[in-house]
This record gives sequence, C-alpha cells and structure tokens, in this order.
Amino acid sequence: MREHLKTIFDFSNLAGLGPERRDSAMSVEAVMAAVEGESELTQSAALLWHDHLDESHQFSQDISNADGSFLHGIMHRREPDYSNAKYWFNRVGSHPSYPEILKRVTPLVTGTSLENLAGAEWDAAAMVNAVSDARAGSEEYEVLQQVQRVEFEVLLERFGA
Repeated sequence: MREHLKTIFDFSNLAGLGPERRDSAMSVEAVMAAVEGESELTQSAALLWHDHLDESHQFSQDISNADGSFLHGIMHRREPDYSNAKYWFNRVGSHPSYPEILKRVTPLVTGTSLENLAGAEWDAAAMVNAVSDARAGSEEYEVLQQVQRVEFEVLLERFGA
C-alpha cells in the first residue's frame, strides 16, 4: 500500500460490522483530502473504512463493475440491509479477489464457529449470514471484523492503492 494511504487505512483499529461510527474515524472532509486524486474505488473504500456509509454509497453505486458492486455489498452489509448486500454480492459474481480472500481468511476462522467461511471458495453470502448472526462483543464478531479487514486489504491491493 502506498505510504500516504497507510494512515487512512489503519488496520489496527478495526471497523465495526454495523453502522456504528468509531471515535477514531476520520471526518468525511479529512478522508477526502487524504485520498484526493485516488480512484473512486479507493475513495469509496476509505469512506467506508471510516464509517461514512452514505458517502461511500454515493461512490459505489455509480461504479458499474464487480469492484464497485463488492464495495456496495460491504456498505449494505454494514447498514445493515442484508438482503440488499446479498443482491450486490450476487452482482459481483466470481470476483478475482475471492481466492486471495479465502486464502487469508482460512487461518482466521479455522477452529472457530465460523469455519464454514473456509470452504472451497469464498462465499460472500455466507459472510453476510455470519455478520447478521454475530453479536457485538462476541468472539465471532471480533473474528468477522478481521475477515472484513482482509476484504479491504485484498481489494485495496487490487485497486493499486
């Protein structure tokens, strides 16, 4: 990841699975200033990472490719609007990032109640189901936050961020 984006995507401070806003989240203005000149995908991802779901949605809904649909799906998963998230993940199809996400997620979920996420291929709908069942503060919730971090890391690598 390019150096100036490392402060935007501080992966040590994990985003929630829902719409809650962290105290450490940057303002919309600060995020946009930090990602000025970056792709709309990176801008949408940065806003989403910093809990600005509506602002991220404004970008992702206008990006008509699998990457935009992926971000759109994460945004709806966090709202939470699980059926709409599944709709957008269905539009993604078989995303080129799925094999890498699965590879990185498998060690995180192996031996946990979320082991079903480590199947033969990445299943975004299963992730939506797991998030919908997770309770804040539970071990599952914390593991799913790490899984969500992996989604962002892999997507950002794909975006060339």
